[in-house]
Amino acid sequence: MDKYYVYILYSAKLNRYYIGQTQDIEERLRKHHFSKDHFTGKSDDWELKYTEEYSSRSEAIARESSIKAKKSRKYIEFLIQNRGRCE
Repeated sequence: MDKYYVYILYSAKLNRYYIGQTQDIEERLRKHHFSKDHFTGKSDDWELKYTEEYSSRSEAIARESSIKAKKSRKYIEFLIQNRGRCE
């Protein structure tokens, strides 16, 4: 069975979070570190802070969109701090 992930990265240099979704977290993180394009190319210190697992890509995309739609750093930090607990 395929697994898909929503993930949150943090860059101390930028003091910013990045939210994404992927099927392969390790490969995606590697791409973020070596990319010089797009938002994550602005820093090389991205650290994986949070993940959620889904059984379909559409579920992962919906969750990623839901987190981004909140436009809330407090909500992102809440998710990270309460990892493993129910919302």
